[in-house]
Amino acid sequence: MNKKTAGIHHISAIVGHPQENVDFYAGVLGLRLVKKTVNFDDPGTYHLYFGNEGGKPGTIITFFPWADAYKGRVGAGQVGVTSYVVPVGAMGFWEDRLEKFHIPFTKTERFGEETLQFADPHGLHLEMVEREEGNVNTWNFGNVTPDVAIKGFGGATLLSKQPAKTAQLLEEVMGLEKVGTDGEFIRYRSFGDIGNVIDIKLTNSADGLMGVGTVHHIAWRADDDKDQLDWRNYLKGFGYGVTPVKDRQYFNAVYFREHGEILFEIATDPPGFAHDESPDTMGKELKLPKQYEPHRTTIEQHVIPIDVRELD
Repeated sequence: MNKKTAGIHHISAIVGHPQENVDFYAGVLGLRLVKKTVNFDDPGTYHLYFGNEGGKPGTIITFFPWADAYKGRVGAGQVGVTSYVVPVGAMGFWEDRLEKFHIPFTKTERFGEETLQFADPHGLHLEMVEREEGNVNTWNFGNVTPDVAIKGFGGATLLSKQPAKTAQLLEEVMGLEKVGTDGEFIRYRSFGDIGNVIDIKLTNSADGLMGVGTVHHIAWRADDDKDQLDWRNYLKGFGYGVTPVKDRQYFNAVYFREHGEILFEIATDPPGFAHDESPDTMGKELKLPKQYEPHRTTIEQHVIPIDVRELD
């Protein structure tokens, strides 16, 4: 059996104050807050999900915001850079927008593509790239309109402690195709239209330290529960220690740490984010899994109030 993933399902990161997080990803980047829930392992803090208008897999970045948590360090054993894809011709808009909000950025070229690199308020490394691939994001927020809006993930740059081993996993196990090398990077591509381009840095980085401003894990797409179970058995056959299936309310998840020490997840596309809210109201109410519903009053009193607000 040979398997192939379509690409990234979601990326989850640790950040600081939740209102700063919402202001940046919704107010500045124009993404939709598609789900406001809690960390299933620590219900006293949020788990926030941002994506396109429908919360499509491949567009979702999720956050665990701890207002007073310690600062992390981006490094080996982590996702180093999260890449967003925007429509061709949109880069000038984003340069102007970052300047408007006093967000420093640099421009560089990799694999013949111009990238716009910057960081969020808590130090998470981000970049934008123009590509034809991917559907237009029809979500309108502030001055971010569909003709320039982020479509979803372009991909990610992985900082592996064993780059050759991580590259082998992507190509020989997860079914990505090698594109080539450019300086200190090797590039792989999946068959999906977004979240499909993965770069691995071949040179050494200092070890990462988990904390605010770092990615906790990267999740890859599985078609459904059966496909996920096939992935679990498939990965175990290659010697990876894969967790049992965990119900994450909006997808099911299994986790494993690859040889470069990056935490990988395989997540199901269904059921998605509209099964406990309508597509029109996603992200407006605090949604709790059934085990925490009896404690709603206590949880609502504990979490920091947040508001999705236009900053233009």
